[in-house]
Amino acid sequence: MSALERELAEARELLAESADPEMTELAEEEVGVLEGRLEGALARLREALIPADPMEDRPAVVEIRAGTGGDEAGLFGADLLRMYRRLAERSGWTVELMSLSEGIPGSVREAIFTVRGKGAYGRLRYESGVHRVQRVPETESQGRIHTSAASVAVLPEAEEVDIEIDPADLRIDVFRSSGPGGQSVNTTDSAVRITHLPTDVVVTCQDEKSQHKNKARAMKVLRSRLLDRRIAAREARRAAERRSQIGSGDRSAKIRTYNFPQNRVTDHRIGLSLYRLADVLDGDLDEIVSALRLAREEERLREGSTP
Repeated sequence: MSALERELAEARELLAESADPEMTELAEEEVGVLEGRLEGALARLREALIPADPMEDRPAVVEIRAGTGGDEAGLFGADLLRMYRRLAERSGWTVELMSLSEGIPGSVREAIFTVRGKGAYGRLRYESGVHRVQRVPETESQGRIHTSAASVAVLPEAEEVDIEIDPADLRIDVFRSSGPGGQSVNTTDSAVRITHLPTDVVVTCQDEKSQHKNKARAMKVLRSRLLDRRIAAREARRAAERRSQIGSGDRSAKIRTYNFPQNRVTDHRIGLSLYRLADVLDGDLDEIVSALRLAREEERLREGSTP
C-alpha cells in the first residue's frame, strides 16, 4: 500500500512539473492507472478488516406486499416479483414460490418466495423497505402520473437450530384454499394458518394441495420471521448511533423510487440515481447492490461492529 502511495505521489509530482506535452500525457496516464490500483487495494483492505457476515450465503425469504395505490400497487408488486426472479436467473439462484395472492390479472397482492444460492441473502437483504413507483397507469385516460408503493421484506431462512419453537406457543388453523375472487381451488381443508402466540406473528400458506406441505412451508416462513425479529432487535440497540438506515431492519422507510417518465431509479439511502429503469426492472441490480454494500461496510468499519 505504501509503495503504491509513493509511486502515485511521484507521478503527480512529475505531472505538476512537466512542461513537455508528451511527458504530461504519459504522466496523466500513469496517475490514472495508479489511482485505480490504489482504490482497488483500499477496497480489498476494507473488505479484509470487516468480519464476514455469517448470514451471507443463507437462502433469503422474500415477501412482497402491495401497498398504497390500489390495483396499480398490485401491478407494481408483480413487476418487483419479476425483477427478483430475473435477478435470480442472472445470479444462478433458484426460486421457490411459497405463497401467492393475486388481484386483478397481472397483479400481485402478496408473494412469498425463497431464493437459494451463493450470496442470496447477502445481496437481497438491501431490498427490505418500501419501494415506490411513479408512472401513468394503463387505465389513466388523462395521462396523469400516479404514485404507488409496495413493501419488500427480506429475511434469512432460519434453521431449526436458530429458532426453537415450543409447539404449545402455536395455534394452527386449517381451512379451504381459495383462488382469486373466492373461487374454490381445493375441496379439502388443506390451507394452514399458524399463529405464534407470544409474538402474534401469523403465517398463512395455501398454495399446496397437501395440508402437510402447507404446514411445513408455513413453519419455514415463521422461523425466518422470528429470526428476522431477533436480528432487527439486536440492530435496533445500535440504531441511535447510526446515521444510515442501511441494514437497520427498518421496514417503514421509503428506500427506492422507480420513476418511469424520467427513466430513473433512485435509491434514497445513498442518493444514487440510475437512468436505466428497464435494465433494473429486468434484474440488473449489481450497481445498486454494490454501492449499498460498500456504504454498509464503510459504516460497519467506522463503528467496528460485527455483522
